[in-house]
Amino acid sequence: MGRAFEFRKERKMKRWSKMAKQFTRIGKDIVIAVKEGGPDPDTNSRLRAVIQNAKAVNMPKDNVERAIKKATDKDTADYKEVNFEGYAPHGIAVFVECATDNNNRTVANVRAVFNKCNGTMGTTGSVEFMFDRKCHFKITDNDFDLEELEFELIDCGVEEVFSETTEEGEKHIMIYGDFPNFGAIQKELETREIEIIESGFERIPTTTKKLAPEETEEVDRLLERMEEEDDVMNVYHNMV
Repeated sequence: MGRAFEFRKERKMKRWSKMAKQFTRIGKDIVIAVKEGGPDPDTNSRLRAVIQNAKAVNMPKDNVERAIKKATDKDTADYKEVNFEGYAPHGIAVFVECATDNNNRTVANVRAVFNKCNGTMGTTGSVEFMFDRKCHFKITDNDFDLEELEFELIDCGVEEVFSETTEEGEKHIMIYGDFPNFGAIQKELETREIEIIESGFERIPTTTKKLAPEETEEVDRLLERMEEEDDVMNVYHNMV
């Protein structure tokens, strides 16, 4: 097993606590995808991926269609993808991905979370080098031979394939590759008619740091506060 498996196994899989927030964030993803590549999922691979993710969190089809229609309106605000970097207490590296229509507001809010939780907001590049950016796909487990599947997909950029079981006992397969290979892997899976449950991107830490329980609680407070911010899409860290 590789680093993606080990990190995914060790870290706390935090979920957005409110369904409304999930839908809001997917709505932003839809706007970004439509503005970038148009409203037709057949010709817009990024939008196709977002729609799959919407299904994975049970977002109603009507909500998705309304979001796509709204995104085509020229009066709909453009969301800019911006990143912030810094440190939580005890030297834990934190990388924050945001989508915002007001950069000044987002900068102020992210900085406030770092300051209030005894962290430090850094400059661009201060922690990014500590993470590898990967694309991932979750697919239905149809009794694939994982070694054979990985071998068959290696030419399109797949680096790691492993099985995962949810707390509810549902099994699926995770596929990882480098960030630039997202489109090639997506196309290959679709060509093979392999059902993609969800897909996206992750930043996997190149090194990790283990803290004492009370120190972990301090870092968790910062991470939870950051994830509650409306403009924040993803928060990555190197704590295990």
